[in-house]
Amino acid sequence: MSADALLKIAGSGLNAQLARMNTIASNLANAPVVAGNAEDAYKAKRVVFSSLMIDPNEPETSSVGARRGVYVTDVVDDTSPVPQIHEPGNVLANEDGYVFGTNVNEIEEMVEMLDATRAYQNNVSVVSSAQDLLSRTLELLKV
Repeated sequence: MSADALLKIAGSGLNAQLARMNTIASNLANAPVVAGNAEDAYKAKRVVFSSLMIDPNEPETSSVGARRGVYVTDVVDDTSPVPQIHEPGNVLANEDGYVFGTNVNEIEEMVEMLDATRAYQNNVSVVSSAQDLLSRTLELLKV
């Protein structure tokens, strides 16, 4: 595998984890929001990843070779139910005095954020190592 391909794969991982972190941040920001009905309640978002693997015999110059790595294919709503909260004084409350919260679990989101951060750091390490190897290779070629 060429260093260029390695950098592209690590770069796709960086982009994927950044999308994941942005989605988690959005979930955390919307965690305290309430709505007047279950359909309007904020639902936690989840990022769906896809990987593209190709035949190792595929030439590096192939257009498929430029698309190796991990990609965000979709952002979907979490299907878990939203909680009903009894707040009869809330202007959004229904006739029974309930508002609907979000299905965001702040603890789970923080764990997801830590996991996404670690994955991002791992991809940064791959890029750094690849750059180090490239610079050492260039130094060897100078001699």
